[in-house]
Amino acid sequence: MFKTLKKTLLFWRKTPLTRYTVLNRNIIIIMLLITIIPLACMLIINNFQYKTHLRNQIMAPLYAMTEKTRHSFELFMDQRLAIMRFISATYSVENLGNEQILHKVLTSLKKERYGFVDIGLINAKGDLVSYVGPYSLLGKNYSEQISFQETRIKGQYISNVFLGHRKYPHIVIAVQVITDSGDIWVLRATIDTDFFDNLISSMGLERSSDAFLVNSDGILQTNSLYCGNTLEKCPLKLPSKGFKSQGIETKDANNRDIIIVSSGFSIADYILVIVQPQSVALKSWYALQTEMLIIFLISLTVIVFAIVQMSAVLIKRIKTSDERRESVLIELQHAQKLSSIGRLAAGVAHEINNPLAIINEKAGLMLDLIDLSKDFTQKTKFGDLTRSIVTSVDRCRKITHRLLGFSKRIDVKIEPIQINTIIHEVIGFLEKDILYRRLEVNLKLSDTLKPILSDHGQIQQVLLNLLTNAFAAVQDERGRVDVETKNIQDKGLEIKITDNGCGISKEIIKNIFDPFFTTKKEKGTGLGLSISYGIITKLGGEIFVDSTQGKGSVFTIVLPEKTNKMESDNEN
Repeated sequence: MFKTLKKTLLFWRKTPLTRYTVLNRNIIIIMLLITIIPLACMLIINNFQYKTHLRNQIMAPLYAMTEKTRHSFELFMDQRLAIMRFISATYSVENLGNEQILHKVLTSLKKERYGFVDIGLINAKGDLVSYVGPYSLLGKNYSEQISFQETRIKGQYISNVFLGHRKYPHIVIAVQVITDSGDIWVLRATIDTDFFDNLISSMGLERSSDAFLVNSDGILQTNSLYCGNTLEKCPLKLPSKGFKSQGIETKDANNRDIIIVSSGFSIADYILVIVQPQSVALKSWYALQTEMLIIFLISLTVIVFAIVQMSAVLIKRIKTSDERRESVLIELQHAQKLSSIGRLAAGVAHEINNPLAIINEKAGLMLDLIDLSKDFTQKTKFGDLTRSIVTSVDRCRKITHRLLGFSKRIDVKIEPIQINTIIHEVIGFLEKDILYRRLEVNLKLSDTLKPILSDHGQIQQVLLNLLTNAFAAVQDERGRVDVETKNIQDKGLEIKITDNGCGISKEIIKNIFDPFFTTKKEKGTGLGLSISYGIITKLGGEIFVDSTQGKGSVFTIVLPEKTNKMESDNEN
């Protein structure tokens, strides 16, 4: 029964913290999953549905704006083409070749603010035969230029923005002129691009939004707020060219999330692009998302707090119940151990005290005989040896007295004692063992150590037990034991016994003060440290152990300056 109780107690001592932690964790996890998963699913579904709906509502105005602005650009270009076709139909090639007439035409166009910069007539060989404008271009050959070639093939042409001889962004509009004789001429005009910038500015975009024109090669045809200036390469990945508005979500050079909406021109190689940061486009969504997230976090906090509190209350009740059961087991085990110690102590005292009484009686008789022998030459030597026997018998009686004190009430004898003196006495008692095993014992005893009021014999027994254990833990010839004493601030003293022995493992160290617990197997009784712990506690002190396996152990005893005898008696 005793072994079963001991195994049960050891199991509960080793597992409660882990078991309660795991149980508490499992309860919290299960309850959190049950409550949070439905809430999170609802949040995710609502988030997805609302974001999709809101994106459609946001993209629709952008598509409409892109289509409307593209139509305005195409209308502008188509009007210029119509004007050029009207001029070619109204005036003959001979009239257009007359610079005076051509000058009147350009002057009329500028008055109407159509954006024309210059105008010229090109013959079938590509030579500019008539020109009116601010530059000296008369006689220049355009036969190798795309504007001339495509106009002859398609009948009209609108160029991309370029600098050319003018070093100023402009576009070329050209139409084909066919005479009655079948000759093909090209009427070519240059138009500035100020209208492009004015039209983009009138779109009414947010300050952080951007709009610009590019060609199919990604070359900017107007200045961009973030992507560069005219004729630079656009760094953004644009949607494929189409005559209907298209939108994509991507990131810009600054790693910002943006929305790009584009629409291709049918009349020329242009693509209108609107770039809007998602933070602007979806700011109403982000506001709602923030509110939903705040509500979710508040709900989550309340749920977690409630679950943790409920779990803590539940675990506390389970732990209290387990502690009560463990307390009952400990009390029963302790009672059985004390009963066994009492029987053992009584038997040991009976078996030892009888021979000690005989030895003491015979030693006393020897002293009497030595004192009566006047002519005995070794009287002094044998008298000292006999008195040493009597002193050893007294010490043995005190040891059996302390053993009985573990299970029975024995008065504590409080008197002024010097700890350093007691340490020297114990070392002297163990001197033969130290010399035989060639151990190194270092005494670091404070010269200013104050005397204390305590029990001389019990302190002596504790030190004897601890030093004996220290000697047993170290190796012969290389073993070292340090004994140190010092005063402490709390009006008491500290004794520290350090060895370089085998040390104590973490699994064992928490049980070393238990009765009958020993690692010496059949050589140990398991009573030494438990008796020492009980003595120090009765005297109002404390005992600690710190050990590293393979390096050694340190036992520390803290004793008060004065032991209250009445309290010690009551504790016994």
